[in-house]
Amino acid sequence: MNDHSLSDLQGLPATQHLPEVQLDTRGLNCPEPLMMLHQAIRRAAAGQQIRILATDPSTMRDIPKFCLHLGHHLQEQPSNPQAKELVFLVQKRHG
Repeated sequence: MNDHSLSDLQGLPATQHLPEVQLDTRGLNCPEPLMMLHQAIRRAAAGQQIRILATDPSTMRDIPKFCLHLGHHLQEQPSNPQAKELVFLVQKRHG
């Protein structure tokens, strides 16, 4: 959680009031990263962002498909599938 007061947050879009969730799945292999993302999405509020740190190359395929199938917004994904660490940013769908 951050130390912003309510007055610091006024005027920001509602999704910016929510803290970003960081999900560290480094060292885990399929299907664990996707299962952890699914649990994090369930706990997240609509519009909340989840940053996923991964090392399993299959997440390059699985996370975009997960988002497409369930209607969540994939805001960032790695451009280099050969990178040692893969970072994704997913926003939970509204509604």
